[in-house]
Amino acid sequence: MGSMPLVDIPGSKSVTARALFLAAAADGVTTLVRPLRSDDTEGFAEGLARLGYRVGRTPDTWQVDGRPQGPALPEAEVYCRDGATTARFLPTLAAAGHGSYRFDASEQMRRRPLAPLTRALRDLGVDLRHEAAEGHHPLRIEAAGVEGGEVTLDAGQSSQYLTALLMLGPLTRKGLRIRVTDLVSAPYVEITIAMMRSFGVEVAREGDVLTVPSGGYRATTYAVEPDASTASYFFAAAAVTGREVTVPGLGRGALQGDLGFVDVLRRMGAEVEVGADRTTVRGTGELRGLTVAMRDISDTMPTLAAIAPFADGPVRIEDVANTRVKECDRLDACAENLRRLGIGVATGDDWIEIRPGTPAPAEIRTYGDHRIVMSFAVAGLRTPGISFDDPGCVKKTFPGFHEAFGELAAGWGIPFAGA
Repeated sequence: MGSMPLVDIPGSKSVTARALFLAAAADGVTTLVRPLRSDDTEGFAEGLARLGYRVGRTPDTWQVDGRPQGPALPEAEVYCRDGATTARFLPTLAAAGHGSYRFDASEQMRRRPLAPLTRALRDLGVDLRHEAAEGHHPLRIEAAGVEGGEVTLDAGQSSQYLTALLMLGPLTRKGLRIRVTDLVSAPYVEITIAMMRSFGVEVAREGDVLTVPSGGYRATTYAVEPDASTASYFFAAAAVTGREVTVPGLGRGALQGDLGFVDVLRRMGAEVEVGADRTTVRGTGELRGLTVAMRDISDTMPTLAAIAPFADGPVRIEDVANTRVKECDRLDACAENLRRLGIGVATGDDWIEIRPGTPAPAEIRTYGDHRIVMSFAVAGLRTPGISFDDPGCVKKTFPGFHEAFGELAAGWGIPFAGA
């Protein structure tokens, strides 16, 4: 089997985006260690710079000069590219300042919903106008600080709405009490709360009410952990090929709920060891079918869908309606691509069921979605001849993905065409 590959996974996208917001809001200079450098996070850092925050970048660290009083410029135009965190967090950050700020985004991001967040900001007295479709980018904010108080939020489409409001809380004059009526991807909110604690703020929680004190954030040095969603492709690769892989930097203390994907692999027959600061997955040659609810780890749904045909029985993934409003409708995209590979698939509003089979080579339709490419690359380890209509869209979260994956396959002696 050769030596056990250690895979160096780039930093977490969700942690890097939150860290940039918190660093910009904090009093003092924050150093982010090993942040993710990708299209999304570069877009976020560039957005901060457009608002007048100073962001200094070296290869391994980013330094941010915090401004508790808000953006340095009285007016700015910010282009959020394809990044949902950028498109949702930066307007919220700007609202706490004073000035006139306009935000726009790519066509793909313009289609993604914002309404629950912008409704909550308006309820808090923020002067916010959608310039085209209501509840979507582009939008303009005439910022005059945020008083705070009580607000009700529906986070059933995206936990990012709640994360944005939680992070805004300490920048308001009297703090926030947020009543949440529905919540998807709850572990991402736990990431936010843990990170706010690192920047000196304690969020209190009673049932569906979260209370955030005013008083601002303290700057700090913050190490960004590897991206657990990205790690899922490497863990899945080990499970599906009967090999072994270890990811350092992700272990028992990991913030990201998506590390829970390894529990799914364990249920399918893989051996999993979660250490203090590393996780190892060992394929056993056995991959069992199962039924699993993935609402809380829905970014890894395509990873499971792509290896499902290799299981010995049907794989049914439930409670993943929110995957329909990501970069693309991921549920339909997975179903369509599995059918292209000759695999039997059934879908409903919030579920997909995949029957065992032997995939035949085909071109994967990516819809410009990084996770569709990375997921089906895993299937490519067992099905030579899988190709992609847009392999380069991985730059959103992992510009070096194809090289890293090719290296892993080569180390295992598996012929892998990659992109």
